[in-house]
Amino acid sequence: MGQLAEVPEMATTEVQDPIISIGQPVIEERVPRSHGGRSCQIMGIINMTPDSFYPESRCIEPAVAIDRGMEMVEEGADILDVGGESTRPGASPVSDAEEMDRVLPVVRGLSAHARISIDTRKASVAREAIKEGASIINDVSSSLFHVAAEMRAGWIAMHMKGDPQNMQDSPLYTDVVDEVERFLLDAAGRATSSGVSEIWIDPGIGFGKTLEHNIELLKALPRLVADGFPVLVGTSRKSFLGMLARDCMCGDTPGPSMRLPGSLATAVWASINGASVVRVHDVLATKHAFKLLDASYGGS
Repeated sequence: MGQLAEVPEMATTEVQDPIISIGQPVIEERVPRSHGGRSCQIMGIINMTPDSFYPESRCIEPAVAIDRGMEMVEEGADILDVGGESTRPGASPVSDAEEMDRVLPVVRGLSAHARISIDTRKASVAREAIKEGASIINDVSSSLFHVAAEMRAGWIAMHMKGDPQNMQDSPLYTDVVDEVERFLLDAAGRATSSGVSEIWIDPGIGFGKTLEHNIELLKALPRLVADGFPVLVGTSRKSFLGMLARDCMCGDTPGPSMRLPGSLATAVWASINGASVVRVHDVLATKHAFKLLDASYGGS
């Protein structure tokens, strides 16, 4: 298989000082992952796409993706998230048929070995993936709660301003935390009323957000957790981490392959502040970081 070309990421809003303090977490929310409090699960990313923003994550052949999924399970993944349509900034949609061709063999091959979520905005893809063994719909459109109810699947509601083709075109909010929280609680309420029994909310880091918006949402994790729905956080290798690391790189913005430190730092931050799931490319490194976090609280 030939080498896949780098897909450029859409530029994000410039800030004068890219090093922004996330702030102090709420002390009473500092619950270690496995010592009497909320457990933070690891969701491993399986990208069946030729154009995902992180080239090393792309899988084209189902057999390669299945092998990678099995490796992630061995590394400690609790959930595998299989997607066949890139939602990076500027990405173009694919047809239902093409997306199904990409994801269904992988879901079928992995569903006996791990819990599978299907990362899709399409009702038809979600239904077929659940028939093949997926049990969660990871829905960046927050529109498929009726499918989750119909198929008796779990549902992840994510906030996105606009769609992948335009979401980073100068996103504006009066109060990003308030607007995202209200959107997610409304979505979760509609899903609950429709009969969905397993619901997560995801603030959509990087989906129609500037650097400052992303930081504000990370600061607000205890507030979102306190709303009562399990919270999923996905920061892995995203562009805002490169912007934050610019001063450490002599002014250069590191690309996705150089963003593991920020990915681990934000995963640990999310876990400390009560997130139920972190969605990551690097399962083993995240597992090791969480192991250290557990040890710092007196675990083994």
